[in-house]
Amino acid sequence: MIEKVNMYHPDKVADRIAGALVDYSYTQQERPRCAFEVLLGHGNITINGEASVEIPSEIYTEIIKRIVGKDLSINYYVVAQDIHLSNNQSEEIRAGDNGVFRANYTKEYEEATNTAKEITEHYQRDGKYVFDTNEATICQSGKVDHNLIKEIVKRDIVKINPLGEWEGSEDVDAGCTNRKLGSDQPLSQPNGLHGKDLSKSDVSISIYLALKSKELGIPLEAKVSIGDDKVIIENKEILYKDIADYVKEYINSLGGFEKFAEWGIQY
Repeated sequence: MIEKVNMYHPDKVADRIAGALVDYSYTQQERPRCAFEVLLGHGNITINGEASVEIPSEIYTEIIKRIVGKDLSINYYVVAQDIHLSNNQSEEIRAGDNGVFRANYTKEYEEATNTAKEITEHYQRDGKYVFDTNEATICQSGKVDHNLIKEIVKRDIVKINPLGEWEGSEDVDAGCTNRKLGSDQPLSQPNGLHGKDLSKSDVSISIYLALKSKELGIPLEAKVSIGDDKVIIENKEILYKDIADYVKEYINSLGGFEKFAEWGIQY
């Protein structure tokens, strides 16, 4: 079974805003240090975290309005990174935290992502979906064409909006960063993917393992301690810098961290 939420779900809106802030940080520094947490709902948004980059109010205000589509009351409180964490990255990029990481590519996850994208092409608003082998539950806000959705989903049993028509958005259900990680990683150890730079192990290693799991055709597992400059994966020692560079190339291929936040891991 696979769960997916689309890019208009309030939690994904929060992820996308956080991703856009990381994108801006990379335009200002080659190796920024940033961690943004976003909570939005009912006319308000709070952005809290740490960053080595100062983001002007006009920049984060424009990002919020562009993604949400309207003005919100903004509480922005981002401070400089802790000196111990900053010093860890002073000479070279290396693991910025401790963690255990797992990834297991499945064709079902990739197909579910593509199906969710196709539904969203027709309905560009809040939606969340569950896909099983022969059954799916499709919760898509607003008026929907049931026959069209069944044609897209291609399951024997398709439940569409079991509670009837509903209106989504952050005015109905508040959104928060990194709350839909089960939607963003295929059968993975859930780690924070959004709103952070590539020194953060839960970003770089999670994405790296997911991509390599498909390439190698096997589940993968890794662990790191803060300050490690190497990671052991499948009995091979890999420089953390090489992992971060590999993931940055992948993120760039998608169009940046904001685009990555729309759907999570994409193959």
